[in-house]
Amino acid sequence: MDRSQRVGIFSKDNLAFQQNILERSGLGQKTYVPEALLRVPPNPSMSEARKEAETVMFGAIDAVLEKTGVKPKEIGILVVNCSLFNPTPSLSAMIVNKYKLRENILTYNLGGMGCSAGLISIDLVKQLLQVQANSYALVVSTENITLNWYTGNDRSMLLSNCIFRMGGAAVLFSNRSSDRRLSKYQLLHTVRTHKGADDNAFNSAYHCEDKNNNNKIGVSLSKDLMKIAGEALKTNIATLGPLLLPLAFEHFCIHAGGRAVLDEIQKNLDLSEWQMEPSRMTLNRFGNTSSSSVWYELSYSEAKGRIKRGDKTWQIGFGSGFKCNSAVWRALRSIDPSKEKKTNPWIDEIHEFPVQVPRISSSSSESR
Repeated sequence: MDRSQRVGIFSKDNLAFQQNILERSGLGQKTYVPEALLRVPPNPSMSEARKEAETVMFGAIDAVLEKTGVKPKEIGILVVNCSLFNPTPSLSAMIVNKYKLRENILTYNLGGMGCSAGLISIDLVKQLLQVQANSYALVVSTENITLNWYTGNDRSMLLSNCIFRMGGAAVLFSNRSSDRRLSKYQLLHTVRTHKGADDNAFNSAYHCEDKNNNNKIGVSLSKDLMKIAGEALKTNIATLGPLLLPLAFEHFCIHAGGRAVLDEIQKNLDLSEWQMEPSRMTLNRFGNTSSSSVWYELSYSEAKGRIKRGDKTWQIGFGSGFKCNSAVWRALRSIDPSKEKKTNPWIDEIHEFPVQVPRISSSSSESR
């Protein structure tokens, strides 16, 4: 709020609107925004956006490669998803250049697919690994805030400023039989639901110029978003149900899109506070990190020592289009939190969670 006030862009009424949203958002005081947006005045630029992307993606990739011992040249498939930042060369090309990946690598760069794109990437890798024997596949899921901070006064677009934050995840997959004993999870099912044929669903999260004749670009979020998300979830469950009933899950990773999203899903699925804890704490600590949020949530359960061999986890993502996607995982071993220090973002502070999240909190948020 301090930066929003000091830039002198937003009207007094819309500053009050943003403060009201932040106080009820469920976000805590330690979320991350890019350095470019913390400056006064802010200096969003292509170079700063690349810097954000490199910081997030390379940090996550370095950690997963160090932990697994896999060499970059061994990776045969690379899938990157980022909805709103799609430079040339692409984000996937940036990774190929940074890590000097091999020339025959299969690379894919998914853009514009919203907060559920991480699970779309998982589904794509699943299909590719069925025809690429003895391969490693790397999935990198992120979103870029630097060039997508809305600087106008359309309230439907100001919502994104209040809840979206920096974040990302890198996940390594293998179909080599020798890697089974080293792997943490087995992917059991993916289910994808696309409601884009319905105009209301298609327009519910829409990247466009604002309506105030200022030609400021942002993502407009519809008031019908919760209803549309609920309908998409019902369709997704109808497909997933015959494969694996919800009662069979030990853990739930529901995209931390916002407090209202989590409240609605909790009600629809009749989940307990314990089952919702990873999602609510992720929203509080990291904010809405878009497609990577489901990995922060799984990491929370790992850091708490909750993942036991044989446990099944349901990841649920929602995103523009409108889409609802699911991935179901089985733990191949019990996860020892002490061995996750290199890759788990919660390890150093997991003892502080869960925290009580008030319905209304101070908006004097500290973003780092």
